[in-house]
Amino acid sequence: MDQNGHVRITEVPFRPPPGGPPGVEVWDFARLRERAERNGVPLGRPLRAEFHHLIAVKSHFLNCWADDAEHVVSPGTWLWICPGQVYRFDDGLDQATGTVLLFMPGFLDTATLAAAHLTPPYPTGPIVPDAEESAALDAMLDLLDDAYRRTDALPPDARIDLMRHLLAALAFRLGHVRHRRHGLPEGGGSDTFQRFHDAVERDFADGLLIEDYAATLGYSVRTLTRACLAATGRTAKRYLDDRTALEAKRLLVHTDLSPGQVASRLGFTSPTVFGKFFRRCTGETPASFRARARSDEHPIAPRSRPAARSPRHRPGDA
Repeated sequence: MDQNGHVRITEVPFRPPPGGPPGVEVWDFARLRERAERNGVPLGRPLRAEFHHLIAVKSHFLNCWADDAEHVVSPGTWLWICPGQVYRFDDGLDQATGTVLLFMPGFLDTATLAAAHLTPPYPTGPIVPDAEESAALDAMLDLLDDAYRRTDALPPDARIDLMRHLLAALAFRLGHVRHRRHGLPEGGGSDTFQRFHDAVERDFADGLLIEDYAATLGYSVRTLTRACLAATGRTAKRYLDDRTALEAKRLLVHTDLSPGQVASRLGFTSPTVFGKFFRRCTGETPASFRARARSDEHPIAPRSRPAARSPRHRPGDA
């Protein structure tokens, strides 16, 4: 419980077992359930992890939420949940079989993640390979699982290096499947976009304007917008607005903070300014969104998204 708002999100740290390779875990679904129960992690409640999940379903179906959408992960498909996302497993974890790869952000280097198209903008929704791609991905997953379980096959350092290379190969192939089959922009995330994304993640709650980010990073607003359009299909302003609105949804759904307290946390000058921003982003007031989200089967998904966007305001702005 948070003294400022009764937080309902369970923060999940990375807990490798004694003797396990640091930074990476390979579990089947039964192991995931067992470890979650042992550590008091309620898989059916909102969670936020500090590590990546790569989830491969082999049989049955897995229903889970990741931020603003419900995903039904069918056999042969994959789902990636990145650090910081709010997620939960709704249904199917008892019946489905599959594998969950858990790894810390630093286990794969940034160059590998960039080459695999697994840097921001992050994947959303299941990744659906075709039959040939599935066979190749399954083979790589089997090799990775074997390296993880055969603890005495190699010296510890060699085992970790092998797992890092196998995971890099798997991420590279899976990332290209997602990039190619889901029609994403070919430009990907440039260095300019990566720096902007990192700054937004760090400072979005400070009420900064796009002009502030541009000045801090040493770019023009036009340069930031071009980089965002190439990587995400959105302008820099809309990217910032979307990130702020997502955090507002998380706070409204998963805490008991009032809309005014949410506005303060996100750098708005007043609840009125926040209310106008939220309504233009989601089509609902903060109060109506919270009421619907807590009673619906779709807790964070917006009803609509008008094209108009509201400006951000720094503390002290009129």
